[in-house]
Amino acid sequence: MSEPLSEQRLDKWLWAARFFKTRQLAIEAVNGGKVQVNGQRAKPSRVIRPGARLEIHKGALSWEIEVVALDRQRRGAPEAAALYVECEESRLRRQELARARRETGLGQDRAGRPTKRDRRQIERFTGTLDDS
Repeated sequence: MSEPLSEQRLDKWLWAARFFKTRQLAIEAVNGGKVQVNGQRAKPSRVIRPGARLEIHKGALSWEIEVVALDRQRRGAPEAAALYVECEESRLRRQELARARRETGLGQDRAGRPTKRDRRQIERFTGTLDDS
């Protein structure tokens, strides 16, 4: 077995911790100022160690976390969640935002093709019902 990591690139850690689906997305987020390390903007190649505090903004969501461990590989979600500890206020804020979005129905846009029911309602409304 290889020895545990003592430091790792920021973009690799964000990918391994499953905050971003690819390393390229992690790099773009870091370059765009969406990720801060210890309160400062960082580059994707910034070396992080356990104990580093990260602020991650992704869309409407944000996390304030402390790095606990490093991993060379991307693993399942439960193992990835063990790589960091999220502060309580951050977790509560995200849960409240998710609850509010569920209640208001935001994020559930119905873009795309209309369903069969939608099509029938449109035909009834426009009067283009075909009685063949």
